[in-house]
Amino acid sequence: MHLLLLNGPNLGILGRRQPEIYGTDTLADIEAAVAREVEPRGWTVTAIQHDCEGALVRAVQDNYDSVGAIVNPGALMMAGWSLRDALADYPRPWVEVHLSNLWAREQFRHESVLAPLALGMIAGLGPIGYRLAARALLERV
Repeated sequence: MHLLLLNGPNLGILGRRQPEIYGTDTLADIEAAVAREVEPRGWTVTAIQHDCEGALVRAVQDNYDSVGAIVNPGALMMAGWSLRDALADYPRPWVEVHLSNLWAREQFRHESVLAPLALGMIAGLGPIGYRLAARALLERV
């Protein structure tokens, strides 16, 4: 049984991308933390990061057999309509995660086209948000 951990554009450079906003943890650090969180349940993590929306759509479609998903769409939260359509068809619960507090930032970041489909959203807590999303899915699945 595996959990899909999906990260969108620019998240592959975490740790060096605007650390004052996104922190110093790398994506590999986050992936390892999520794996530790779900390991007691016997789950593994399928981690996919891509800067291309089409590749993320394919990842969702290719992982219908996962137990659930944690999705950080990055900027695709604002206009990722094909990703939204893919997640609308995803048959498992999923949680949207953002490292920064979207509502403390620019106005254009204040609305996600994906969030209405999600089990929930966690934003502004940094890397721990991914672990909290994993805990929520452990409770729900």
